[in-house]
Amino acid sequence: MRRPAAGPLSPDIEASIKKVVSDRLEKLPLRLLHTSTGVLCDRDAQISHFESSPQYQHLLSLASSLDNHQLETEINNVISEYFEYATLSHRWGNGEPLLRDIEGKSIYDLRGTGGQVKLQKFCIIALRHHFQWAWSDTCCIDKESSAELQEAIVSMFSWYHWSSLTVVYLSDVFDRGSLAGSVWFTRGWTLQELLASSAILFYTYDWSLYSKSDAVDHTSDPALLDELRNATGIAKQHLTNFYPGMDDARSRLCWASRRRTTRPEDIAYSLFGIFQVHLPIFYGESTQNALGRLLAEIISRSGDVSVLDW
Repeated sequence: MRRPAAGPLSPDIEASIKKVVSDRLEKLPLRLLHTSTGVLCDRDAQISHFESSPQYQHLLSLASSLDNHQLETEINNVISEYFEYATLSHRWGNGEPLLRDIEGKSIYDLRGTGGQVKLQKFCIIALRHHFQWAWSDTCCIDKESSAELQEAIVSMFSWYHWSSLTVVYLSDVFDRGSLAGSVWFTRGWTLQELLASSAILFYTYDWSLYSKSDAVDHTSDPALLDELRNATGIAKQHLTNFYPGMDDARSRLCWASRRRTTRPEDIAYSLFGIFQVHLPIFYGESTQNALGRLLAEIISRSGDVSVLDW
């Protein structure tokens, strides 16, 4: 059977590829760790890696063999797969490497603190799962820039949601069945990381998998899901398929009520993504003021005044 003639080709496949790459990167964090080299890459470096990759050459080679629709589909598929990334969720410890500590270096060359080893182990796990990119809140944000910090806080939920895997490191979990005792379940920011992530794997103190099942997502493991429900008080349907927004706002606030943050205002800021609100960040304001602004927004949009009694 003769193959149907291909339709008219795009006059500029490179421009088409660049447009798709740009659209994809808009949904990703500004900086990502390149897992094979351990180097922190900004947008330009991410694009440079892609344009020197076999995947890019593959797309260029298809221009003469596919029609526009087929080519567009392949471009989107290849670019989406190339820029898949893993995120780290953890309790901060002493000596976490910050952006200035790793700029221009490979994280695999770092020596010393537990924070450096943790970052290396995380990137190695991401690489083993075939992700070229990884993101950690320790070193991938310029916390000296107030504008970038604000953008990161309001985008954090989306970044975890768009990641293909969240690696949860529980440094204080040593045995099966002790998940609920981890301090990870008492921290404010880890609540949205748990709810936003599309796939999660839990690792114990020695970087071994907490669950010995072959699940690629621990929230699909029924036994572990029961442990998560008991540890958090969150119903299973939210643990497996959470939607940000105003539904059942009081319950969402109750989930956070047992958690704490190092900076008091963060107890409110860490909930912005869960409620899908976009409010300004004012470090230095009181906890009461930060929560007051959040509650006012929730009531304004949901009409649910019961949140005042959470």
